[in-house]
Amino acid sequence: MRLLPLALALAPLLTVAAAQAHAQADEAARRLAQDAIIVDTHIDAPGVLLERWADLGEAAPDREFDYPRARAGGLDVAFMSIYTSAGQDAAGTAREIAHRQIDAVEALTARHPDRFAILRSPRDVDRLRTAADGSQRVLLPLGMENAAPIGDDLAQLTTFFDRGVRYITLAHSAANRVADSSYGKARRWNGLSPFGRQVVAEMNRLGIMVDVSHVSDAAAEQAIALSTVPVIASHSAFRHFTPGFERNISDALARAIAAKGGVVQIPFGTAFVDAQTAADTQAWFDAVAAFDADNAKRVAAGQPALDAAQFQHDWAAAHPTRQTPLESVLQQIDHGVRLLGVDHVGLGSDFDGVDGALAQGLRDVSDFPNLVAGLQARGYTDADIRKILGGNLLRVWTEVEAGAGR
Repeated sequence: MRLLPLALALAPLLTVAAAQAHAQADEAARRLAQDAIIVDTHIDAPGVLLERWADLGEAAPDREFDYPRARAGGLDVAFMSIYTSAGQDAAGTAREIAHRQIDAVEALTARHPDRFAILRSPRDVDRLRTAADGSQRVLLPLGMENAAPIGDDLAQLTTFFDRGVRYITLAHSAANRVADSSYGKARRWNGLSPFGRQVVAEMNRLGIMVDVSHVSDAAAEQAIALSTVPVIASHSAFRHFTPGFERNISDALARAIAAKGGVVQIPFGTAFVDAQTAADTQAWFDAVAAFDADNAKRVAAGQPALDAAQFQHDWAAAHPTRQTPLESVLQQIDHGVRLLGVDHVGLGSDFDGVDGALAQGLRDVSDFPNLVAGLQARGYTDADIRKILGGNLLRVWTEVEAGAGR
């Protein structure tokens, strides 16, 4: 019998050894995910609840966040995004919709007090994580995505703070009364509005984190400079990988956030971590703006309006969703750690906010161990992984809270 080459003869043993090593790595990642405090600063569950209710205390297969999968993934602190659109702002309904979304989150916590609790302070994490019966809760602080609900009334900041809002994204897909958007071509304020400067100061006074995701570079730069406490980017990847995509944060602005003591929270959405999809995303907002302008002219001229549903269908057909590996998210984290240091990087997934267009292996809240395993494989220590998973964000939130009232 001809002797097999040594490598071939050993292949079955090597395969078994590799499989065992992989299983051990997975188990180590799961253990760390369960033991560490994981904080995700951006989950869009509330808006979806208004569209079609689901009891997220039970398994909800059509969502990316629910209690069973959150606990399976080790998620402890899930910021619920109170999102309102530019269209709702223009229609004057943003405030009502924001309150309805908060009502929906409160309904979940009332229905499942053993599984959920509203989190209003980082000091309460340890106290609230474990329910009276010993079960582990998922804590739900609130983040407002788009300052539209405050309108031009500074007192609304206190109202929403009292309801649990602990960060506010100053704008979203279009300029509002506070700031310019990264997506909009027209720059209404060249950064922050005069009212927006008051908003930043009042957020500092109340202890609401200032979030510069979605805003223009000028608005972010001004907000960072004006704030007397650290600021965050709640769900922004690095523009280093997506040149020209202002929605992602530039290295210069990221350094400014870190210099102020803040943190950049990395999302998992393909639109943020894949260069071509990022370009398509910006092109989508440009195309929508052109479509709306054309439609307005047609209606003013007495012509029939264009079919918005057909426009969206045609766009989607011409721009199919791309598959993006988990590696793309890990590369973002690596870049942030090299650029800013490990104390200034965290996670803001955008689960339930990107129509399922997420990196492979990070499809829902049960998948955090996959990210942990990837970081372990890259040589990150468990202590540094704990910082990225949630320690950094909790530190920043604590500093913002401590600075309130100055």
